Formats: sequence, C-alpha cells, structure tokens
Amino acid sequence: MRTADFEPLFEHDPEVILSALARGFGDGISGGTESSKHCINAIRLIHPKSEVVAAIMRAINSGSAVKCRYHSLSSGASSRTIVPHAIIDNGHRWHVRAYDRKTSSFRDFVCSRFENIVEVHAPVKAQETEANDTDWNSILELEIVPHPSIKHPKAIEMDFDMKNGKLLIDVRAALAGYLLRQWQVDCSSVEATSTEGYQLRLNNLEQLEGIASLAMAPRLIHKDIG
Repeated sequence: MRTADFEPLFEHDPEVILSALARGFGDGISGGTESSKHCINAIRLIHPKSEVVAAIMRAINSGSAVKCRYHSLSSGASSRTIVPHAIIDNGHRWHVRAYDRKTSSFRDFVCSRFENIVEVHAPVKAQETEANDTDWNSILELEIVPHPSIKHPKAIEMDFDMKNGKLLIDVRAALAGYLLRQWQVDCSSVEATSTEGYQLRLNNLEQLEGIASLAMAPRLIHKDIG
C-alpha cells in the first residue's frame, strides 16, 4: 500500500504517460490496442499515411531528397523535390520541414498532402541541409501573459504554470507561428476591449520581427512590429 512517505524512484514525463494511457497502455505490457475509458486523448481528424512518414524518415536518416506530388492550398498539385530534415507535430497535424528545390527555400509541408513519394539517391547540396535553415536554428524567447481583458487572470496563470504572471518559452523561429496559433495567443499591440476568444497575449512582440511564419500569428498587425 502506498503511504504518505512514498517517493518515486524515477521521473516520468506526464505528457508521455497520459498519451500512453489514452492509447491503452499501462497493464504491464506495451501492446495495448484498446483506448482507455478513463484517460482520453485529443481527437485527431488528420492522420498521415504510414508509407509517407516512412519515406520521409528514410530520407532524413540518409540525408537524401525525395520526389513527390504535393497538393498546396495556394498552387494546387505540383511535382516537388524536397530535402527533409525534421517531422513536426503542430498540435493539429504533422508537418515536414524541408528545403524546397522549386522555391529554393526552406518550407513546411503537410504530411497528408504527399502522393507518389520516392527517395532520390543522390548527394544533396550544402545549402539544402538543416545547418542552413536559419529559422529552424534561430531560438526565440516568447513571453506569454494572460490576456489583459481577462477578469480573473490567476486561473490562466495556473493553467499554464506561469511564474510572476508570465510564461517564458524558448521555441524555434520556424515553429513560433504554430505555437501562437494553436494556443490562440493575441499578437496585436492594439489592446482588445474583450477577450474575443483569446486567453493569452504575447508580451514581447518584437521577437517576431523577420520571421517567415509570422502571418500565422493570431491578430498580428504588420505595422505593430515595424
């Protein structure tokens, strides 16, 4: 029986434990297939195909490019050759961070939008590698605070385990837009008169200067940062 003097011998990441429990693990074996009735994971509507993820991971591990057909919201379907270096979960769907030879730039691609993906067995150029992805290698410190229109900010401070009324987060510049959008962080310097669906606000807007993904930040007004 567990007593008041009990202390765990090992530290466990609560996110990993909750995710495992939600998937049916926890009975001493790691083959659970039925979802838990007591610990429910977030519902996902978008699921990448295993063959796509496998092809991307092989290319990342071997330092290769892949050829594919990609469906974009802005330009429709097109043939692409990309050099991937990371797969990212943005909270809603999985993305691939890669050098895009079509635009000669590093971009994010949605895993579920790939077709006919094959590995290219040929050397890649130095400028196509992770080491030259500026936004990926740049770390921002974001200072997030309760939205000023919240009547009882203590509840928000407790939700996010804020210290002295703020939450400091180090994040790659390439991923900042995803984080701010997922958590609906108000990125406008114009103070709102109501929450307008926002519980959080970015307190150091200048950190977003020059970030390619800043268009994803909620309520960001370009004149605010320049």
